[in-house]
Amino acid sequence: MLLTIDAGNTNTVFALIDGKNIVEQWRISTGDQRTAEEYMVWISQLMALHNRKTDDVEGAIIASVVPQVVWPLTQLCKKYFNCKPMIVGAPDIDLGVDVRITNPQEVGADRLVNAVAANAIYGAPLVIVDFGTATTFDVVGEDGAYLGGLICPGINLSLSALHQAAAKLPRIAVIAPDTDRVTGKTTQEAMQFGVFWGYVGMIEGLVDRLKAEHREDMKILATGGLAPIFANRTDAIDEVSGELTLEGLRLIYERNS
Repeated sequence: MLLTIDAGNTNTVFALIDGKNIVEQWRISTGDQRTAEEYMVWISQLMALHNRKTDDVEGAIIASVVPQVVWPLTQLCKKYFNCKPMIVGAPDIDLGVDVRITNPQEVGADRLVNAVAANAIYGAPLVIVDFGTATTFDVVGEDGAYLGGLICPGINLSLSALHQAAAKLPRIAVIAPDTDRVTGKTTQEAMQFGVFWGYVGMIEGLVDRLKAEHREDMKILATGGLAPIFANRTDAIDEVSGELTLEGLRLIYERNS
């Protein structure tokens, strides 16, 4: 089986992939002080609960937007899974996609992995909207090249900023309103409606601008935990893919094996 590790700013997702099937998936908060031994104590218990063994893992691949965690994750793979992991972004790893931006090294590994998967599964041209710590828009051209994109504050980040900066505003969760009404009648409604419909407006406006700029009828693909909430309330999103990054990691690993 293949061990894939997607280290994001907020969470790190570990998955076991057997062939083309994601058979296990676990999530832990991303911590730049965590050691290989700490990772192993945690993941070994989860593997045991699901009757998985370290010997089942034949290879590993890591994508990280947090440079500090790459070393302990690499040591985890070498010491406890007996394999040297592929690192997305390393010079010897071929992504199979042409990165056409000013400085390709600046692009987050997860964004490139998503572009690889989206092009392979859905076909280009397309825009990937990823609802993570940041909300990102990534453009894949008709020939499959990565053309750049946009980085916006994430939804939870925006809510946290509202709560911390305004003394009378409570901490609230992101939910889809059960109404199409935009005017909030309470402070909580005003915050929930403002964030939700504000992001819907942002998505629709940016998608329209990207389509006009590239002069193409691009497929709009959403991923990330909050993607289904927004996809159900706007026609700007065509498809939702919850496992896009993991699929991309599998495809990159297969390409470089």
